[in-house]
Amino acid sequence: MTDTTPALPTEIQVAELLAIAVTVAREAADTARSMRAEGVSGVTTKSTDTDVVTAADRAVERQVIAALGAKRPDDTVLGEEYGGSGGEDAAVRWVVDPIDGTVNYLYGLPQYAVSLAAEVNGVAVAAVVRNAATGEEWTATRGGGAYRGGRRLSASVQTDLAQALVATGFGYDAKRRAHQAEVLTRVITRVRDIRRFGAASLDLCLAAEGGVDAYYEKGLNPWDHAAGGLIATEAGLVVGGLDGRPAGPDMLVAAPPAIFGPLTELLAELDAAGGP
Repeated sequence: MTDTTPALPTEIQVAELLAIAVTVAREAADTARSMRAEGVSGVTTKSTDTDVVTAADRAVERQVIAALGAKRPDDTVLGEEYGGSGGEDAAVRWVVDPIDGTVNYLYGLPQYAVSLAAEVNGVAVAAVVRNAATGEEWTATRGGGAYRGGRRLSASVQTDLAQALVATGFGYDAKRRAHQAEVLTRVITRVRDIRRFGAASLDLCLAAEGGVDAYYEKGLNPWDHAAGGLIATEAGLVVGGLDGRPAGPDMLVAAPPAIFGPLTELLAELDAAGGP
């Protein structure tokens, strides 16, 4: 039987993709930070009145698209603000969130990031998340581990859900938030405590380095977790959805192997993936 499974890139090719991602993300983060220092402008809303987008979100994404186009003109880019660009048959797709944590950015809270991942045949193979406010940077390659500042990351080895510190986030639609709040009031009695920082990519990186034990959220888009999900996976977390499904818009859970099952079972019991 002929193996028709698409080949993934070599280690050298992945390293080249990561090097490009890091360069582009650092330049984009510099732009986001400098535009924040000049004052936030061009603030509008998207899905709801609380779902904000700024001129910097759009400018940073345009910069990333242009930089990737100059370095790899045959690739495609999927971004939060402008959607997809490039041909459909490209071997590599870049997934970018130009400013993850725009509300934090709007208020000057130092929890906003540039998130950039390279996917080959639909699989993330290289990723970088850079906190634009602080310069903290996390990277990963598929099969090559996750790192922060040259230090290889190892996620939490927590085995007891009741002792787990769990991060989460909320959507912008009021009805969805109400459902998520109902779920949260039940989850918080079954874990050590809850944290909410406001940027999915940074939540995943925090989990990857053991700053929290686990993370879950409903309503994430590919650009929210493409990079952070690879970093979390390479640090030793299980990243997936409920009932054996992959991570997706209905639910993403990142947790140590010993508590992934109990946490996903709890979330399924509470219908965390349901509601609006």
